[in-house]
Amino acid sequence: MSIQTMTRTATADSAEPVTAPALPAGDRAGDGYDWMDTLEGTAWSVLPNWGSEGWDAGSWPYIIFTVARIRDGSGELFGYGTYVEGDTSAYGFRSQDACFEAVTAEVFFHWASGQSDGPDSLPATAAGLPEEDRKPYPVWTT
Repeated sequence: MSIQTMTRTATADSAEPVTAPALPAGDRAGDGYDWMDTLEGTAWSVLPNWGSEGWDAGSWPYIIFTVARIRDGSGELFGYGTYVEGDTSAYGFRSQDACFEAVTAEVFFHWASGQSDGPDSLPATAAGLPEEDRKPYPVWTT
């Protein structure tokens, strides 16, 4: 049974108005593990790893990344969302490459600040990461 809720938003890359799956809101009574349970039956899936070596894409149960991929009347939509200590945010993209760049930037922030485990040697900015570390861990792509 789908418990999908839809929301009207605009894509971050093309500013196109779309109707997309809403990311469930954080539950202040539970923790991130409880919140991950609310993803069941929605278009959203947890994204545990990022980059060529599968470094942490967050720090469970405090920082959790999610992804979604759907099709609407104009083509595919790609999204990523975050849960950070109960606060949730979601971003939609028409381009998968633009979505990957946005995820890379946010994952890099958490690596650089020491909030999650990433590569031992980080460049000054996310743009300086090698290409293979600017996309999902290969095990999670199909």
